[in-house]
Amino acid sequence: PMTNILLDPLLSLPMIIAIALVSTLIVVLALWRGLVGWWLRALAAMCLIAALLNPAVQSEVRQDLTNIVIALVDQTASQRISDRPQQTEAALAHIRREVASLPNTELREVIVTDAPDDQGTQVMSQLAATLGDEPLGRIAGVVAITDGQLHDSVAAPNLPAPMHVLLTGQPETDWDRRLIVTNAPSFAIIGEPVTLTLMIEDQGVAPTDDPLVSLQIAIDGETPLNFEVPIGQPIELPIALPHGGLNVLEFSTPASPGELTDRNNAAVIQMNGVRDRLRVLLVSGEPHAGERTWRNLLKSDSAVDLVHFTILRPPEKHDGVPVDELSLIAFPTRELFLEKLFDFDLIIFDRYRRRGLLPNIYLENVRDYVSNGGAVLVSSGPEFASADSIYRSPLGEVIPAAPTAEVREQAYLPQITDLGRKHPVTENLDDADAPWGRWLRYIDVIPSPDAEVLMSGPDDRPLLVLNREGDGRIALIASDHSWLWDRGYEGGGPQQELLRRLAHWLMKEPELEETALWAQVDGETLTIIRRSLDEPVTDVIVTAPNGETFNLTLEPTSLGRFETRWDAPQLGLYRISDGTFETVAGVGPAAPREYEDTLSTVALIGPIAAATGGTVTRVIDGLPDIRLSRAGGVTAGNGWIGLVDRQAYQTTDLRVVGLVPAWLFLLIAAGLMVGAWLREGRR
Repeated sequence: PMTNILLDPLLSLPMIIAIALVSTLIVVLALWRGLVGWWLRALAAMCLIAALLNPAVQSEVRQDLTNIVIALVDQTASQRISDRPQQTEAALAHIRREVASLPNTELREVIVTDAPDDQGTQVMSQLAATLGDEPLGRIAGVVAITDGQLHDSVAAPNLPAPMHVLLTGQPETDWDRRLIVTNAPSFAIIGEPVTLTLMIEDQGVAPTDDPLVSLQIAIDGETPLNFEVPIGQPIELPIALPHGGLNVLEFSTPASPGELTDRNNAAVIQMNGVRDRLRVLLVSGEPHAGERTWRNLLKSDSAVDLVHFTILRPPEKHDGVPVDELSLIAFPTRELFLEKLFDFDLIIFDRYRRRGLLPNIYLENVRDYVSNGGAVLVSSGPEFASADSIYRSPLGEVIPAAPTAEVREQAYLPQITDLGRKHPVTENLDDADAPWGRWLRYIDVIPSPDAEVLMSGPDDRPLLVLNREGDGRIALIASDHSWLWDRGYEGGGPQQELLRRLAHWLMKEPELEETALWAQVDGETLTIIRRSLDEPVTDVIVTAPNGETFNLTLEPTSLGRFETRWDAPQLGLYRISDGTFETVAGVGPAAPREYEDTLSTVALIGPIAAATGGTVTRVIDGLPDIRLSRAGGVTAGNGWIGLVDRQAYQTTDLRVVGLVPAWLFLLIAAGLMVGAWLREGRR
């Protein structure tokens, strides 16, 4: 308990001063007149002033508060490499023992983990947040265990006590090799080279035996290509994207013995492949009502380069004119079907019939074009069921359905088959709020055993048939009346959307694949998607960058589509497989910030510690003793570091009691006044 004397005036201080001045004048006057009781009058005035000041005794009961020591433990990614976890654990155990031996001192342990969104090590931000939750008057000091790699130096708070740093790492032996991507565009044109700039850099005490190292490049997890590249020099690398949509490029260099980590030996780039121009060849076998619709649909897209030829001569006309003289301009058949055929992304035969204009050798070339990865769409009319049918040419070997020679002239409503509701070309194509119009002609066909029937006509006969042939794809529409949808007949229908999807499927756009596995990345969340026309699908195995595997179950979200969302535990390249398909996904930036520089350093955190009166000590040089120092005293010495003894307390009880009762002061003052009167009166 603490005891203090304090004053609790009964009147305001100016009034008490005025009364004191008047009393003084009276005493001086009595002394000047020679009154023998002047000193009694002075004592009486003093008692009166003391009564007005009301002196009291304050009794205070205090409870001592502990000093708070903050142990700031860096457990970010760079602190989990080499032997730094063991050094960190040893340093933390030492701090616990030392603080436990100090009187009236307690320890707060603050763990710093990887910041979200690749913000790196946020040591100072975490310290500022911790200080906001603690009373500053009790902070005795901060002891930080870190490798010195922090990315928020500007956020360092004003500390009321010293910050000492225990630095992990092995400065005499630590070295690391990292792969840096300095230039990588977010998109590129399919098939055209785009230049990426890379560099392989060695940090620390690196070996200098071999100036060349191996660089591996893989696209979408395929077999990597190997190159030998120099260390420390920028490398300009031309890359051509193989397909549209998302392309995942992985660059890596093998880990070398002794380097700190191989996590920065790889970089993941995600680039979108886009088509510069879509080159389409449209061959119309004869003029008909839907021909203009095909042309308008293709020409409406500015990204489409259309080459369109129409054969004008009707088959029933026999005028003896040679075939090669029937066109207004020369039909460049040799150039189109021999020399330039593989330059087209899509070939459409619209009601084409054999007339000798395209010899079999040209149609054989189209067949080979499909087998080698090309895309062909056949829009058939009555000629498909005749003796002049294109099916009865070499191209018929890859057409996915054979005609029965029956042509039905009747109104019917196209329907999506059960398979079509799962297939990305036709899924959700029919809208209940916008019913389709009818078509008026159907060419009866028999699909191939391995073909896919997505739409049906009258009596559930095949209407839209798709198939894969070799590396390419081919589709057949068993009617020439799809143009009725574009004209709005009986409400029309989604002809343009159907054609768009069909063309993209034929050209192997990833989003239109009916059997595929891919992943979408949103921040650090992976959405794994599996398309399949068969149910059920198997679980997927996800392999993390550190080699750890996870088994995930996909749930159906719609017909033919299965998904799961999963929070990735770390940044880097993830490999996903279901036993049949494999894909890769990059989570985070090309090179995570935490692995940009993995060497321990005093350059960043040293000035911050020095500004508070703290020190930096390497763990491998020995752990210092921890002592309590007085405020303003020395906080470090040979083999020891000091914390400030804050001597903080909390008042638990407070009492104020008058020193002398006011009535006693008045009684004494009255007695002195009477004494002065009697003394002077007797004289």
